[in-house]
Amino acid sequence: MIKALICDDELATRTIISYFLEKEKMPIELVGYAKNGEEAIRLIEEFQPQLIFLDLQMPKLTGFQVIEQMVQEKRAKVIIVTAFASFQNARQALQFGVCDILPKPIELEQLRKAITRAVGWNFTTNETMNQMLEYIHTHYKENFELETLTKLTYCTENHLSRLFKKHMGLSIKAYVHQLRIQEACRLFDSQRCDIRETAFQVGYSSMNNFYKYFKRYTGKTPAQYLKAGKKM
Repeated sequence: MIKALICDDELATRTIISYFLEKEKMPIELVGYAKNGEEAIRLIEEFQPQLIFLDLQMPKLTGFQVIEQMVQEKRAKVIIVTAFASFQNARQALQFGVCDILPKPIELEQLRKAITRAVGWNFTTNETMNQMLEYIHTHYKENFELETLTKLTYCTENHLSRLFKKHMGLSIKAYVHQLRIQEACRLFDSQRCDIRETAFQVGYSSMNNFYKYFKRYTGKTPAQYLKAGKKM
């Protein structure tokens, strides 16, 4: 389950987010509610949430002040919730690396899309699938085996393989390779790493495997991809 915290001084906002999360049976555990910025900082320290819904206009400490402290410590994914009157201010928060801006009044579809963008994967109606997706997106850079997922879900390997293929249209291993190559492309686009360092960072100890899967999913070798990016 993804641990989440709602930080908003308006009861109506806290209530509607909680209601939607429960109604949609999202794999999210609400660990607390903060009514002001100081309380938000305290609860973040206490619960270490992975996802935070944060209003910018709160008493004691503003949402901006909370974000500044979180950015320094690189914590959690943040979704800004804001009234239309302060939407321009919310856009400034994007400079601090928040994931999304959710205007009030909050609508279910907007909430669902914001959460998906924040966590990086789509929820399904199947609890076991959500468990697998959460684990894979957290650990895809590691060298884990299918056996790890069987221990997590208490299901057999065959059952998990069939279930994953049914919901995602591809195998677990193929999905992991896709995630790794997507992250490699992101690193290349940001010009942060060279080819060998990128391969290692996304989970490949073998350069041959990295080249093979990169070509399979992008149609280019890493060198060709980098060269094409420089021309843009």
